[in-house]
Amino acid sequence: MKEQLQQQYGFLFEPELIADIERTAIYKKVPKGEVIIDIGQSITAMPLLLTGAIKILREDAEGDELLLYFLEKGDTCAMTFSCCLGTNKSEIRAVAESDTELLMIPVAQMDVWMSQYKSWQQFILDSYHTRIMELMETVDTLAFMRMDKRLLKHLQDKAKVTHDDHIQTTHQEIAIDLHTSRVVISRVLKQLEKEGKIKMHRNQIQVLDL
Repeated sequence: MKEQLQQQYGFLFEPELIADIERTAIYKKVPKGEVIIDIGQSITAMPLLLTGAIKILREDAEGDELLLYFLEKGDTCAMTFSCCLGTNKSEIRAVAESDTELLMIPVAQMDVWMSQYKSWQQFILDSYHTRIMELMETVDTLAFMRMDKRLLKHLQDKAKVTHDDHIQTTHQEIAIDLHTSRVVISRVLKQLEKEGKIKMHRNQIQVLDL
């Protein structure tokens, strides 16, 4: 853990903060598809990603999901920290997009570090800014982008965070992420394949247009 921590965060944090993280963080290895934080769950810790990727989702009153953004190694989810400061209940669902290694930082420790370490404070503020910009991009995508462009962007984003142009997924999983129907996704995927932007295989999609 020490080597991974130094590799991902050593250039951001003071040696004293790195030592504090190593001392207090809980290491977790999460397989692809596992829920890390669920909606309504009490928040006791915030994740720092060492490897892999996580997708952050919202859920409506009917239980339908919408993908908000991805996290990759070196990231954290400032929305989790926001929940810690408020109701202590998660308003998002975090699911491992690929096999993931992460450190869970206890809530009480995070608050201490905000006043103790300038680098931690800046890291959290930068994370807020990045996540807000990604949320604005998601809103713009929903409001202004046609489904073919939304879908291609979604596939490109998945390929980038997993560092693999071959995406292991199904039409139904994509439909859930984009809050639409499997029939629509299947039709648009065929269109994108005809345009030479993707190539479809069984439960796998190769993104050609990166």
